[in-house]
Amino acid sequence: MTDFKIEKFPFDQAAVNDWGLADPVGVDWPVVYTLSNEKLIYVGETLNATSRLTQHLKTENKQDLERVQIILNPKFNKSACLDLESQLIKLFAADGSHRVLNANSGITDANYFERDSYRESFNDLYELLVRDGLLTRPVPEIVNSNLFKFSPFKALTTEQAVIVSAITERIIQQVQSGAGAQLIVQGDPGTGKTIVAIYLIKLLKDIALMSADELIEQESVFADLFTRESAEALRNLKIGLVVPQQALRKTLQTVFAQTPGLDKSMVFTPFEVAESNGDFDLLIVDEAHRLGQRANQSSAMQNKKFTEFNIKLFGSDDPSITQLDWIEKKSKLQLLLLDTAQAVRPADLPLETTAELVNRAASSKSLYPLTSQMRVTGGKEYLEFVRALFTEAPLPRADFNGYDLRFYENAAEMRKDILALNEEHGLARLLAGFAWPWASKRDNKAIDIRLDGMDLQWNQTAVDWVNSDTSVEEVGSIHTIQGYDLNYAGVIIGNDLGYDPASKQFVFNRENYHDVKGRENNAARGIVYSDEDILQWVLNIYRVLLTRGIKGTFIYVCDPALRKLLQERLAKKFST
Repeated sequence: MTDFKIEKFPFDQAAVNDWGLADPVGVDWPVVYTLSNEKLIYVGETLNATSRLTQHLKTENKQDLERVQIILNPKFNKSACLDLESQLIKLFAADGSHRVLNANSGITDANYFERDSYRESFNDLYELLVRDGLLTRPVPEIVNSNLFKFSPFKALTTEQAVIVSAITERIIQQVQSGAGAQLIVQGDPGTGKTIVAIYLIKLLKDIALMSADELIEQESVFADLFTRESAEALRNLKIGLVVPQQALRKTLQTVFAQTPGLDKSMVFTPFEVAESNGDFDLLIVDEAHRLGQRANQSSAMQNKKFTEFNIKLFGSDDPSITQLDWIEKKSKLQLLLLDTAQAVRPADLPLETTAELVNRAASSKSLYPLTSQMRVTGGKEYLEFVRALFTEAPLPRADFNGYDLRFYENAAEMRKDILALNEEHGLARLLAGFAWPWASKRDNKAIDIRLDGMDLQWNQTAVDWVNSDTSVEEVGSIHTIQGYDLNYAGVIIGNDLGYDPASKQFVFNRENYHDVKGRENNAARGIVYSDEDILQWVLNIYRVLLTRGIKGTFIYVCDPALRKLLQERLAKKFST
């Protein structure tokens, strides 16, 4: 299906009528179309283009659009058009050259006859759109971008859609009743917790902003949510997305800035929430397990602010007050997205706190579990394999749907393969545990990691490192990669983690662990962390690093005894 044709004309009634009279396709054939100006674009599909375009001309939010592009193909059918519409909405939103006016509730990922063949043919159309300037970059480059990966125009899985629908209904009910509530989405790495949060916020805004004629048009799994009563309930809802991680926060602010109905000012740090004037109706916390407890913060100013905000919100500086308490104090409704196994520092919420949150949510029917693996092509089996890898009961190595899992005896060879795959696919990076000092933080010419003849530096930026110009040559830490996807991850397990063959125990080596905040005692709360305590955070770090790669994960281990053990457990050796 390569015979695509794009017809173009002005977006006005006379031009629409002339085209409809000249081409019978305008009244009786499935088409996909775009309406655009220099800054905005709308994507649609219809069986009667002339009638549908006339309806759009009467819609208030499309009055400034100037051009129509009709995408034609003699092999189009309704299912193929719905699919192409969804694909184009995602691509235009991620390309960033236009703001997409569509709601996200109509994005589908349904199967249909010969879908793979149709999708293969769409590549020919994408080339036409790049040539015409509607898309400014090749599709593989767009797909690798953060705007694509964190877009609110994702096609949700059935599981995600059910959860988003249920949470939206619950939020509407709570707002209408005036009652507060705390909801929790719990899921392993790669189950799409962040996507659920972003999609949900966009959906809530779309419902609130939908005009009366558009309310009737909704044809999606969320159609029943688009009612005048729901729109009225949500219209003035004050929503904030709280992102504890610095690296991810700026990325999500960029996504929000590019999305109609959203704004980068809706993305907050926990400190900004505590400092803000007025309260929120709804606060959604991504990676809620990374909210902080009272501890020595990363700067003197943050220590001072922690005290100030505790006094401001609660009247005293009680050391047991956490950033979660701030969130609860500043909002009537909270949605917490968490994975208790991804806490990686002593200052993160204690495990007993997050466990209590989950138990309380389960008992009040406010817990929404995500189980389907969305990131790693190795699926849930690979995730379970990684989770068991550092235990006394490892799981056997499997094929994992062809997932590219390799073990290396030479780190330089691993890096060579990562660089080659980055050239071919993009987004292939080296990652490591914090087992070397960060000398280049103060001297950008200093070498941080010397290994197998390589001289390497840690990440030179903490914000959106994955997409920085120098990241291919650097090594990323847990603090730059948590929450992000890669195509391929080369993971160096440093000497902070070892193995004692005599006791058959994994061992934390404090002298080789250089994340100061990762091993610091909590003087504010009188807590001293043992090596066994910190070992659990270090193991969590490596489990996170080993689940960043979508297509593959490569592993190199520094400690000889641990290398031997993991080599046996992976049961497949890649060496020079």
